[in-house]
Amino acid sequence: MTTMESLIGLVNRIQRACTMLGDYGGGDNNAFSSLWEALPSVAVVGGQSSGKSSVLESIVGRDFLPRGSGIVTRRPLVLQLHKTEDGSQEYAEFLHLVRRKFTDFSLVRKEIQDETDRITGKTKQISPVPIHLSIYSPNVVNLTLIDLPGLTKVAVEGQPESIVQDIESMVRTYVEKPNCIILAISPANQDIATSDAIKLAREVDPTGDQTFGVLTKLDLMDKGTNALDVLEGRSYRLQRPWVGIVNRSQADINKNVDMIVARRKEREYFATSPDYGHLASKMGSEYLAKLLSKHLESVIRARIPSITSLINKSIDELESEMDHLGQPIAVDAGAQLYTILEMCRAFDQIFKEHLEGGRPGGDRIYGVFDNQLPAALRKLPFDRHLSPHNVRKVVSEADGYQPHLIAPEQGYRRLIDGALNYFRGPAEASVDAVHFVLKELVRKSIGETQELRRFPTLQAEIAAASYEALERFREDGRKTVVRLVDMESSYLTVDFFRRLPQEVEKGGNPAASTTDRYAEGHFRRIGSNVSSYVGMVSETLKITIPKAVVFCQVREAKQSLLNHFYIQIGKKEGKQLSLLLDEDPALMERRQQCAKRLELYKAARDEIDSVSWAR
Repeated sequence: MTTMESLIGLVNRIQRACTMLGDYGGGDNNAFSSLWEALPSVAVVGGQSSGKSSVLESIVGRDFLPRGSGIVTRRPLVLQLHKTEDGSQEYAEFLHLVRRKFTDFSLVRKEIQDETDRITGKTKQISPVPIHLSIYSPNVVNLTLIDLPGLTKVAVEGQPESIVQDIESMVRTYVEKPNCIILAISPANQDIATSDAIKLAREVDPTGDQTFGVLTKLDLMDKGTNALDVLEGRSYRLQRPWVGIVNRSQADINKNVDMIVARRKEREYFATSPDYGHLASKMGSEYLAKLLSKHLESVIRARIPSITSLINKSIDELESEMDHLGQPIAVDAGAQLYTILEMCRAFDQIFKEHLEGGRPGGDRIYGVFDNQLPAALRKLPFDRHLSPHNVRKVVSEADGYQPHLIAPEQGYRRLIDGALNYFRGPAEASVDAVHFVLKELVRKSIGETQELRRFPTLQAEIAAASYEALERFREDGRKTVVRLVDMESSYLTVDFFRRLPQEVEKGGNPAASTTDRYAEGHFRRIGSNVSSYVGMVSETLKITIPKAVVFCQVREAKQSLLNHFYIQIGKKEGKQLSLLLDEDPALMERRQQCAKRLELYKAARDEIDSVSWAR
């Protein structure tokens, strides 16, 4: 294979691979779509019934395109020609049927029609979604040709009024690309000044540098006339030469005349033509294919530095994404266990960073102790519990049939015990609040553990094990803080009671004290004394409850959140471990695509380097 064939074949392979891997037509401005934009291709443009299909079939040497009246090409056809070794079998492949090879080209025609109808329906509507077809044959040159719907001037029945503009807009999306070569097809039996293809080409390529003019139907011109003024550049000059084509006649098509025979007839027509004999060596579909291939080779050579740069950029992006996606899962049970434990450690580290301040979230636990707990303690209904009316009621019930003599000790105890019971609510609420913060940090940590994103089942198992552990820690925390409250109730501070008789003696008049003992002021003093004691206990619990919560919940979560999970994992066999590593199918597919792209681009870079050195 020549250097030129290697270059163009390489570009064809890159274009096809980009298309197969979804890099073409994505619309986003990334290195992949930029790579497609950097690769040159040939867009076939012409009015309806200008002979576009016949030109393409002549270049390919096969009868494979749908035919009919009106608009036949209703979706872009990206046609990639791959030259194979002499004597090898010709076949075609569609991108949407990648595992199927077509050796019967009448079936290729039917598949194009069926695939068109699949998107547009059996109507005269058009669609910008391209059909991708590759043909492998020893009778072609390496080329990428894009057959576009024929330009039209009026909408026919069954088409929207916007069809004229819709087709032109679709064609422009291809021909306006900087590396697009325009193959402008015009019938010779019409005035070149009215050619739709030339009109559009002039607008997008005013210098004519990227346009190749093709005149079809030379054999159908009126007797005594010829197209020499166009072919020799006098009527409309292009920077590239005009090429005349003689298509198969309708009779030949009806008789299924072989394209190879048709090529021979075309050569004979130009060789024996009195008008075009002196141009015979530069006419015909075979010459056109070689001309386009040679031009493509020169364009590719000029673009090699930019193509190489884009390929290197794509390789860097793909390698970065492959690192992000991680390596494929090992089959060995030991390696799988190691992988699981490493991901658990990564999660555990992130969870600890949230608690210790490296990541946000742990401060919410301090907020529970500094804001929520004091606020809850302040809202406790001590005013109602220690009102004179309730104090009188509790003290009287505690005295029974015999009133207290000096200080109502039993009444004090009942009042204090009842008040201290109120502390259970804020204590347990603190435990629950910290529990919910820890659960939220587990959820966030799992989401932030990059390695775990690939494995939804393992994520769920780690989350379940973490939540189960947190529930155990919460239960321990609840028992501990309730025990702290019960400890305050079970043994009252003696010094508090010892002060009470002294305060009575300091009153100076024992008789007066006895008189006051059953008045409202007496019960107010009792309520005030109890309130003072409860306030002292509240300050104590405000310190000890956070200590208990941190010890039982936060500390345990830091030290042993997944300990039970590690024990269970160690008991699992290979098949069970594999179930935990059931990677998200979308990520598996993405990694495979990235690996294919990476292989493609590295091979492309190597081939470009070898071809560049061969120059």
